[in-house]
Amino acid sequence: MELLDNPIREYAWGSHTVLADFLGRPAPTSRPQAELWIGAHPAAPSRLRSGPPLDDHIGADPDAALGPRAVAAFGPRLPFLLKILAVAEPLSLQVHPDREQAERGFAAERAPLGDPARNYKDSWPKPEILCALTDFHALCGLRDPSVSAELLAGIPGLGPVAALLSRGDIRAAVETLLTWPSPKDAVAEAGAVAPEPYASLAASHPGDMGVIVAMLMNEVRLAPGQALYVPPRLPHAYLSGTGVELMAGSDNVLRAGLTPKHVDVAELLSVASFEPGPPAVLDPVRHGGEDVYPAPVAEFRLSRLDAGEGAVLPPAGPQLLLCTEGLVRLRRGERTVELSRGEAVFARHQGGPIELAGSGTVFRASLPVR
Repeated sequence: MELLDNPIREYAWGSHTVLADFLGRPAPTSRPQAELWIGAHPAAPSRLRSGPPLDDHIGADPDAALGPRAVAAFGPRLPFLLKILAVAEPLSLQVHPDREQAERGFAAERAPLGDPARNYKDSWPKPEILCALTDFHALCGLRDPSVSAELLAGIPGLGPVAALLSRGDIRAAVETLLTWPSPKDAVAEAGAVAPEPYASLAASHPGDMGVIVAMLMNEVRLAPGQALYVPPRLPHAYLSGTGVELMAGSDNVLRAGLTPKHVDVAELLSVASFEPGPPAVLDPVRHGGEDVYPAPVAEFRLSRLDAGEGAVLPPAGPQLLLCTEGLVRLRRGERTVELSRGEAVFARHQGGPIELAGSGTVFRASLPVR
């Protein structure tokens, strides 16, 4: 087990206090802090306190770090990325590619790495799951188009979009909105009559047609301990709250709005799913001393543990263990590590079981159990 130092990503939608408080650092911060990354993604890898970045540590001996099963399935890299999200302002309305789309898009990408106009930063899919640490507000997936049609019917000028929704043609409705010739007027009209949270989105994003696309989506409110699974291709946006997020090891984002960043309408329409349906809100399932959040993906498994219950974790490929409350002791063989809130370790595949003790909460990122 190796203690990690984990990078913070500063984005405009982040908080000046949440991550600083979580890590026991001075607050408020001068810049908004949005995400704490725990993993080995090359864009911002964690670093072992004993020295090297985690991606270099894994690359030095992938079989020992990840295990033969993980290397055979995903290559010599950690297949998941764990984060803490501190959402003080809405994130962009976005979708993530599936594996085939990511591989094709990355191979065809012409913009250089680091270019703001680049769509694909890597060749990996990006399913994700978010577990709320506080009350969490999100938009996820498309709702019954007849409900959206009723909402848009009361907005002057959006009658053609409401008609498309009444016919069930959600894709054409979204394409029409994202290519609207006078977005400033349409968003102002929507903001004047729409309920919350759309009125606030219109006020903070004038002229951004992502506001009206958001009106076609399911509103989700998570209580602490509940999770939201977001498969690839599903439109979503996080509006407020703090949560633990686990995803495949990718940084691919295609944006539809609520952002000044690059929006590629054609690519977004080629990737997104426009099938309506309810969001996948998950309550944990008890399994072998863990509260597991079941998600139908190969790249990761998210679970939560109460250290006071004295769980023993069997060897199971690579693992990231993050303390979110209290003080936790981890013992593996002759080595014991203490974690306080905000601290995390990487546990290699090679090694024995891990014993938990103390009084606190641990989130565990690992591979699915076969």
